[in-house]
Parts: sequence; structure tokens; C-alpha cells
Amino acid sequence: MPELWLARHGETEWTISRQHTGNTDLPLTENGERQAKALGARLAGVKFDAVVSSPMQRARRTAELAGLGDRLEVDEDFREYDYGEYNGITTAEIKETRPDWDLWRDGCPGGETTPEVGARADRMVARLRERGERIVVFGHGHMSRVLAARWLGMDATGGRYLKMGTATLSIIGEEHGHPAIVLWNDPSHLPDA
Repeated sequence: MPELWLARHGETEWTISRQHTGNTDLPLTENGERQAKALGARLAGVKFDAVVSSPMQRARRTAELAGLGDRLEVDEDFREYDYGEYNGITTAEIKETRPDWDLWRDGCPGGETTPEVGARADRMVARLRERGERIVVFGHGHMSRVLAARWLGMDATGGRYLKMGTATLSIIGEEHGHPAIVLWNDPSHLPDA
């Protein structure tokens, strides 16, 4: 079973403000670029059989600044959730009109549901498991959490239990033939951690 390394993109203006950033293609902030370089220092010397990224510039740029841009393969299935009408607004703003809203249960009006995102993750899992012994994927908070949940054999909604900060590193390996979390949401390489 391959080892899956998940690297969340560096900081953007909307990660600072906590706005849902689905298909809005925002660049990294200056700090986000520093975070990506620090992530690269953490990954230096690690041999990856595949380097995969979301098509969004914040993920691709993180991979490039981490020193892996020359091997980067873009996977359209690894886009962040389509937040539909909730793109660009915060959870607190959503809860002003829908106090019981839960992304994992309710999805987004005009966007995707968690089972739909889970179906994209399932396609990725099938492809990535054939790619070698160690794979790194550069992506987004919610989509990475869904991918991890599906890789672990959990329902896509299991991603709710797997928090991921910007530019953090997470690793899923195996134990006794089953996928297992080796490291999760680790910011130790970041200068501001």
C-alpha cells in the first residue's frame, strides 16, 4: 500500500479571513509563499513516485515553491469543494441565515455535496494507489480531508474529524496491511508555528 503525503497549500487572503475558497483561483500571500518554501525544506530529500496537485494556482504554486514543480501532475478531481452560493463567505456568515448548517451534512446550494466530493476522491484513490510507494498531493483543506477519509476507508463525511491548517503536512501510511495515519496536520516546518 503506498504512502500518501498530503500538503495543504500556503496562506491566501481568504484563508486569513476564513472565506470558503472553492473555485476562486487566489494566489498565495507573501507569507503563503514563505510557508511553501518551508514545506519544501521539509520535503527535501524525500523520494516521491508521483507529485500531484489540484489545478488551482494556490496548490500548484505551493508545489513549485516546495521544489517539486518540475514533476507536477495536475488532477482536476482534486479541486476544492464547489461551495456554490457559499463561495467567498465565511461559516459565521452562513450561520446568520442557516444556524444549523453543516458542510459535511448539507453541502452547498448551487455547489457540491460531500458524497459528490467523495466520488471525486474515490477516483483519485483508485488512480493514486497504482502510482508507486510514496505519493505527495498538494491541495486544499476540505478536499484533502475527504481524500484522506476515503483513503482510510471511512465515509467521505469522516473528513470532518481531520483538521488541516495551511501549509501543513499529513501522512497516511499503513499498519498490518491497513491504511493508518502516521502524521497529521503537522506545522513544525513553518516559521510561525
